[in-house]
Amino acid sequence: MGSEGENSVQLNSTGATDGMFDGDIRRTTSSSAVQQTLFLIHSDDLTLKVQAAKEIRRLTKTSQRYRRHFSNAVKPLVDMLRSESFESNEAALLALLNLAVKDEGNKISIINAGALEPIIGFLQSENATLQDHATASLLTLSASPATKPIISASGVFPLLVEIIRHGSSQAKADAVMALSNLSTYQDNLLLVLRAQPIPSTVSLLKSCKKSSKTTERCTALIESLVCYEEGRNALISEDGGVLAVVEVLESGSPQSREHAVGALLTMCQSDRSKYREPILREGVIPGLLELTVQGTAKSRTKAQTLLRLLRDAPYPRSELEPDTLENIVSNLISQIDCEEQSGKAKEMLAEMVQVSMEQSLRHLQQRALVCTPADLSVPSCVSKITSK
Repeated sequence: MGSEGENSVQLNSTGATDGMFDGDIRRTTSSSAVQQTLFLIHSDDLTLKVQAAKEIRRLTKTSQRYRRHFSNAVKPLVDMLRSESFESNEAALLALLNLAVKDEGNKISIINAGALEPIIGFLQSENATLQDHATASLLTLSASPATKPIISASGVFPLLVEIIRHGSSQAKADAVMALSNLSTYQDNLLLVLRAQPIPSTVSLLKSCKKSSKTTERCTALIESLVCYEEGRNALISEDGGVLAVVEVLESGSPQSREHAVGALLTMCQSDRSKYREPILREGVIPGLLELTVQGTAKSRTKAQTLLRLLRDAPYPRSELEPDTLENIVSNLISQIDCEEQSGKAKEMLAEMVQVSMEQSLRHLQQRALVCTPADLSVPSCVSKITSK
């Protein structure tokens, strides 16, 4: 039996199916619309070009097929960016933005056609609408590995930082994402650092939702930047900088929390004596304990490593006192001055021990399925936990 779609197809009087006939009409209509729009975008009449740009934007909004069909429109659209007409600039920017989405070929064509210079000019425009569209365009274009070297060489970093500082809410989010994209290109981090992005990035991090994509990109950028001493010093010097990262570690998305704990771990590993106290001071222990229980695999590993570095002595003290995570955390809790933080940390430690016990008991049950009772022995970790 055919599918529901196949069952609904019926023969017409010519012997062809209605479905096939309708498809032919749609393809013909589609091809005609593309040709007509391409004809208009290449015309000398600016009004017709704007009309065509708007149609390209509409057709390419959700269609990868139309993005391919309109690849020949890139050059005239880029030429429209140099017009003194706001309507022409806006229509062209939005059409190019849609053409670039999920299309590496169009991204490269847009850059090669010379779009970068006018787009960077719009970043400095007093017109907030053009500034927003230009920032969104750079975000999309910066996602391609092939375009990153060209964009990076354009001197765009200070402009993106300025957008993060003073742009609209959407432009700020797009700018930090573009900066994060570009920071993944080799040797770009030092160029990004020279633009002093941490103050504005921390400010944005404080204001946006902890579960948002913007928070994820902010913490990813910070994690990359603190690999350098300039980045670590900038974060420590920024009022509430470390606290903002700790708050993401506590309540961000799984990926954001992974970046946040990674940033703090990088700092502590680079210079434990310098960064241990500033990190502890912001109440990081409860969040780290929660990550050891509920975080991603990477987060759990990083959280446990950071907990070891944050204790008085980062290495095992003797064979009589095993360097278990419970002992490490107990040692840390004893150092916490704040009663509220200490109480929360103790609650998390209790939960961590409970989870450890449940995991051990499940392991015992699994072993019981394949072993005789005489073969079973109670693990020392369970004996220790249950004897407390």
